[in-house]
Amino acid sequence: METEIIYAEEGMANEAISKAVRLLDEGEVVALPTETVYGLGANALDPVAVAKIFAVKERPSFDPLIIHLATREQIHEYCDISPELNEIVQKLIQEFWPGPLTMVLPKKDIIPDIVTSGLATVAVRMSADPIMQEICKAFGKPIAAPSANRFGRISPTSAGAVLKELDGKIPLIVDGGACNAGLESTIIRVEVGELKPQLHLLRAGPVVKEDLQKFGKVIRPKKLTERAKSALLEKMEQEGGRSIEAPGMLDSHYAPSTPLYIFDKPEDFVPEEGKSYALLSYRGQAKDGYMELHDWDVVEELSPGKGKLGEASVRLFHMLRILDESGVDAIIAEQVAETGLGVAINDRLRRASQK
Repeated sequence: METEIIYAEEGMANEAISKAVRLLDEGEVVALPTETVYGLGANALDPVAVAKIFAVKERPSFDPLIIHLATREQIHEYCDISPELNEIVQKLIQEFWPGPLTMVLPKKDIIPDIVTSGLATVAVRMSADPIMQEICKAFGKPIAAPSANRFGRISPTSAGAVLKELDGKIPLIVDGGACNAGLESTIIRVEVGELKPQLHLLRAGPVVKEDLQKFGKVIRPKKLTERAKSALLEKMEQEGGRSIEAPGMLDSHYAPSTPLYIFDKPEDFVPEEGKSYALLSYRGQAKDGYMELHDWDVVEELSPGKGKLGEASVRLFHMLRILDESGVDAIIAEQVAETGLGVAINDRLRRASQK
């Protein structure tokens, strides 16, 4: 299969949208731009088409997918929302949609089990990317669209990154330019709660805890001990993986081919003789503890000199790809402040790192 790239800019947007919609109607999978990362889209109501997503990505069937909607009102077509739950859902929609917030809600039977990995809930969002919005509107049905990469690998934030991952495996990449958020959407499970709404933070992302707190109690998942983690994995195997509530919750994810390591403190890093090392630095400053620790073969910075978390989040996956292709034996990554977007950045680094 030859993979075609169509640029959705400079007067070619209509051609890109029309071709993408035609292929989706035919049950194909296509790579689509969003404001977070590029997605691998298929008709969410067609189990055969959705199965192609899993095959192309080599993704386990127990990892559920996010579906993308064209309008805010469509949520009631695919989610079974009680009047009590609808009150908080509408507040969240008005504040964050379109945008990088995914809500996990009770699903209607119209959504195939393959999309939700057999769960009674479905993850839904409405992208802020104008090209993705137009494709969703023209297609008229929800689009299942996990990141357009091989399972567990670095998420793509450009059409070129998608091509490197999936060239020859999909018919079309719609090139909408670089993603302007750079991290996958925040995922929350929304519940009514006794006193106030309960917002279970399943995956950190661009919509941060501080943004959500005015709408309800934000509950972050407890960190598991190794023993508890082993028990959960055993349970997942017994249940076909159904302990996973939302995409991107597996421990190992977003990983480069080159081993990546993070440390609690810089002095824990002890280089091995004869190995080459790259540093993924937050801002390229010695005060962070790593720059002068070693004679690095390659150094890339997430927010050069400034230390701005927004810039760091946009550059994270792109910098990881550059370092992954640099030929070094290992990548050492500095963690950032565990606040705001820093929570999501550190989450991706931890999942990408060697255990």
